[in-house]
Amino acid sequence: MGSNAENVIPLLTPYKMGNFLLSHRVVLAPLTRQRSYGNVPQPHAILYYSQRTTKGGLLIAEATGVSDTSQGYPDTPGIWTKEQVEAWKPIVDAVHAKGGIFFCQIWNVGRVSNYGLQPNGQAPISSTDKGLTPQIRANGVPVADFSPPRRLKTEEIPDIVNDFRIASRNAIEAGFDGVEIHGAHGYLLDQFMKDQVNDRTDKYGGTLENRCRFPLEVVEAVVNEIGADRVGIRLSPFAAYMESGDSNPEALGLYMAESLNKYGIAYCHMVEPRMKLVGEKFETPHSLLPMRKAFKGTFMVAGGYTREDGNKAIADNYADLVAYGRWFLANPDLPKRFELDAPLNKYDRETFYLSDPIRGYVDYPFLESSTSVST
Repeated sequence: MGSNAENVIPLLTPYKMGNFLLSHRVVLAPLTRQRSYGNVPQPHAILYYSQRTTKGGLLIAEATGVSDTSQGYPDTPGIWTKEQVEAWKPIVDAVHAKGGIFFCQIWNVGRVSNYGLQPNGQAPISSTDKGLTPQIRANGVPVADFSPPRRLKTEEIPDIVNDFRIASRNAIEAGFDGVEIHGAHGYLLDQFMKDQVNDRTDKYGGTLENRCRFPLEVVEAVVNEIGADRVGIRLSPFAAYMESGDSNPEALGLYMAESLNKYGIAYCHMVEPRMKLVGEKFETPHSLLPMRKAFKGTFMVAGGYTREDGNKAIADNYADLVAYGRWFLANPDLPKRFELDAPLNKYDRETFYLSDPIRGYVDYPFLESSTSVST
């Protein structure tokens, strides 16, 4: 007979993240769903998020715009208007009713946008005025045309920092337990950090320190607004999404990990180097271990994890938490399935970004529903 110790599933062990007591380490990764019509969260999100909630489980909401200049895709939610804040409340309440912990990912897409998604048809903002080449988008739409961006003036940057600050306050007003600042995947903050994009000559360009200045100002403003224990950040130093690569990703990741320590934020959420482009895994000699060792708070990893990989990451102390995207989408009861080592529903990439409020959204089956008979 094996001892109990042998049967422990690392992903299902409890964990204390600052003031939050998590019952397990399987996190719902932020997943853009494009079902927030007119940038307002919809009632169907109540079911979607509550389906994926467990008592003591951490969920990160889909990327949510901090201002009317922050949109890059149709029907993504925002949190800059009163109406949006009110619309989030019942969604957050549903997660809390089931004992979940809910963070809101806040973003500005920067140059990953076009005139049609910007107020008054203006140019998207960025660290640069270099545009993106047309490409297949993360939402699978074959060709996306991006409008040439406008380089933010030095004196405008505090206004954008303020957008993030106000969004964080709005998130707390909506009832969220905290926010995750989106500093990954080629969006605005990443456009400043990465030397392949940032071609500035002011104090926000050039050296590594200068390129990281704006993201760190956002972190500081948000921490000052809502408290460090309610703040996380997502970073992807190794990724080259949206033509946002860096010549020395390891130095960038380490500099950010070390710089974040002085703010005492709740967690740092990093994307694995193997995820260079959306949905593709690469063999790579790089690892997040140096950043894991450098960062003093909770360290969360994401990017192509299976149950086995996730358990190994926790067991080896490579990470504290593992975020799952596609598998959690397709398996609303993912922690339960991991516990039982049950088979997983396959995800349907075709329905990831439909605007349909049901299909590919709240219709993935639970384990029980396929076997139990309702009485």
